[in-house]
Parts: sequence; structure tokens; C-alpha cells
Amino acid sequence: MEGMIHSIETFGTVDGPGIRYVVFVKGCPMRCKYCHNPDTWEMAGGEKKTADEILTDYDSYRPFLKGGGLTVTGGEPLLQIDFLLELFTKAKAKDIHTCLDTSGICFKRSNPELLAKYDKLMEVTDLVMLDIKHIDPEGHKDLTGQPCDDIFDFLRYLDEKGKDIRIRHVVVPGITLDPVLLDRLGYFLGEFHHVKQLEVLPYHTMGKTKYEKMGIDYVLADVPDASQTDAAEAKQKIVEGMKRRRREMGE
Repeated sequence: MEGMIHSIETFGTVDGPGIRYVVFVKGCPMRCKYCHNPDTWEMAGGEKKTADEILTDYDSYRPFLKGGGLTVTGGEPLLQIDFLLELFTKAKAKDIHTCLDTSGICFKRSNPELLAKYDKLMEVTDLVMLDIKHIDPEGHKDLTGQPCDDIFDFLRYLDEKGKDIRIRHVVVPGITLDPVLLDRLGYFLGEFHHVKQLEVLPYHTMGKTKYEKMGIDYVLADVPDASQTDAAEAKQKIVEGMKRRRREMGE
């Protein structure tokens, strides 16, 4: 089976633990206003690669990937779940740590056939990095063009499976960098026992040049970058909300 690949990074340091071999796939149903990879949105224009081809290439870098492993990101990897399942199954057979970086937008608990594939995928996935874009349903749809119901249900599913979860959240001035929303996000996350790590990222405009080259309007052009201090303070606010929820749960 072939996957549609955008690019591969052989020395990733921000996409999971250790040094990672990072596969960027093509295709994404989200249209996040701050997305810095708009060139991954469409499935067309990528390079077809098999799982075996990727893992053969991985092996050539393996001596440098100690403490790391394989991460698949995008785009949205779960658009190509059959390919992802084959890749991760073969990776685990080679004792490779597997990490899935996803928005969770493709999850549908109501689809038994699809859910069975998710069950199998979770058996060969060591870590899930889940991007929570916005805690408010209307805000989420405005920011990403998609509803958040299935994403939040995916988080519940991961927690039910006992899967290690790392939450990622981008704080955007005037959109998600808001104390009320951050507290609300933390309170929501506090109910999940398998959220092992929280990563809060400051919004930046480094992807703006891609939009210009692709002839796409960058709708956040007037929004200033968030600072590392903004992100640190936002993380503290989220953590406070998580702790309050857990106290209420008697934990």
C-alpha cells in the first residue's frame, strides 16, 4: 500500500520524544487560519511511498534516532488510516517507537468499520499528540472550518484506551489567548487520566510567505505573534483549570 507523502524530516526534535524521523503526509479537512503547512491541505502533489520504503529509509538513520522513533504528522494522517496502520504495524515489528500527530477530526465512533481500524491502530501507537485548536464550538468552527465534537470524542476514546496523550494548543492573540477560554480548556482536560503532557505553543506568522507563494489570503495578517511568555502564562492557566477539575473529581 502506498501513502501520499508531502515530505520527510530525518532529524525532528519537536514531534515527540527524542530525535524523530518525521513523515509529513498530504491531505487535511481542516482549514486552520494559522496553519503553517497549507501546502499539505490537498492530497494532490505529493509523492507516493510504501511503508517498506519509508522504514528502509528510517533504518539508514536509526543510529542517530536513539531515544526517538517515527512520527507521522501532516496534513492529517488519519485521512490515510489504512496506510498509517500498515506503517505503524511494521514499525512496531521493528521495535520502533510510534507517534501520531493528529487533529482527531477524522474520528467517527458511529462507524463500526472505521472504529475497528482505530482499535487496531491504537495497538501499534505508543503516543498520540492531539491538537486542540479551540475549546469553544463556535470558535473552533470559525478558526478551523470544522466542528469539534468528533475531536473531543476522539480524546475520550484515547483516554478509554489508556493511550498516552500529549495535548498541543496554539495560543493566538484575540482568538485563543484568553484567560476564560484557557481555564475552560484546562477544566475540560482535567477529566482525562491519560493526558501525560501539555504543550502550549505561541502563534507565529512564519508560514505567511507560503500563503503568498500559493496565492492564498492569509486572514490573520494583522494578528501579532504571541510570545514565549504568553505561552508560559497560558499553560499555567490551563494547568490551574485541570487541577480544579481533578480536585472536584476527588483526585
